[in-house]
Amino acid sequence: MAPQLTLLSLNKNFEDIKKLDDNGVEYWDGRELMPILGYPKWEKAEYVIKRAAQACLNSGESIENHFHRTVKMVEIGSRSVREIQNWKLDRYACYLIAQNGDPYKKEIAEAQTYFAIQTRKQELIGQMDENQKRLYIRGQVSEHNKKLFSTAKKSGVTNFGSFNDAGYLGLYNMHLSQVEEKKNIKKGELLDHASATELAANLFRITQTDDKLKKEKIHGQARSSRTHFEVGKKVRQTIKELGGTMPELLPIETNINKLQDNKKKKAIK
Repeated sequence: MAPQLTLLSLNKNFEDIKKLDDNGVEYWDGRELMPILGYPKWEKAEYVIKRAAQACLNSGESIENHFHRTVKMVEIGSRSVREIQNWKLDRYACYLIAQNGDPYKKEIAEAQTYFAIQTRKQELIGQMDENQKRLYIRGQVSEHNKKLFSTAKKSGVTNFGSFNDAGYLGLYNMHLSQVEEKKNIKKGELLDHASATELAANLFRITQTDDKLKKEKIHGQARSSRTHFEVGKKVRQTIKELGGTMPELLPIETNINKLQDNKKKKAIK
């Protein structure tokens, strides 16, 4: 398999097993993650996780912020269950596990490359100015919105306007038309006038709704719209808990189409 296709496959597997807790925070189940990284046996897998946790501590980070020990109930036959040890891991913990795994394992080598690329992307985004971030995230929003609508269609959604509005209602605590009126912008131009922060909130709403519709096999207009609303509401709650500004209160920015035109003009010169 070509390296690019291999990394795309890893990305799909890695993102497919991602979960959300009650606060809408992403995490990975250690028992599901480690076989993807080439560790089907739990004893060896847990040894790598503990090494990664020690590396986290050595870097000055709190282990509890990234690695959380849990207990998982599994069926053992005859309708009986037993407790097994497990780990709840955030994205940084997964990165450290890849860095502390056996590099001779093909899966670990691929994971190290994958996380190196992802880290580099974040570094590049960090170097962008506000307008560059807006252009980049707006492109991501457009791309993932298409994926969400494709998933929604497969989930039985027929009224996409209502489905879309449900997500805005959850995130903004008001309907899209009310947000546009409040911000005094034309119909259909909310995201084109959004700041990088507001766009990022919407991107998270879109990608997490897409994931939830797929993973939980949600079907029907009402259930799909309700899911979109609930995800938007959780993103809003997370912003509140972090002390951020609610998206409907964020100021509008120059229409992003003008930024794109300016970018094209500079490229021609």
